[in-house]
Amino acid sequence: MKLIEILSINLKYYRMQYNLSQEKFAEVLGTSLSYLNQIENLKVNVRLATVDKFADNLKKYDSKSKITATDFLTYNKEHITNYLRVDEKK
Repeated sequence: MKLIEILSINLKYYRMQYNLSQEKFAEVLGTSLSYLNQIENLKVNVRLATVDKFADNLKKYDSKSKITATDFLTYNKEHITNYLRVDEKK
C-alpha cells in the first residue's frame, strides 16, 4: 500500500472521529477543501512537511490530541471506513 493511500484512510478516519465535514476539517488542518478532497481521493502527492503541519494544526484545534504525523502515515486496518460526508448541523 502506498503512503498516499494510508494518509487518505487516516484523514477520513480522524475526520470521522471529530465528526467534521470535509470543509471544517480542511480548515482545522490549515488547508483548502479542494486540496483535502484531492488527498482523500488519491489525486495528489503530499509533502511530509504538509503532514507535519496537519498534525500540528490538529493539536491547536484539540489540545488533548496525541495524533502525530507518524499516525497519519501508519497503516491501521481498523481505520478503513466508507465515511465520505458529514453535513454540519447549525
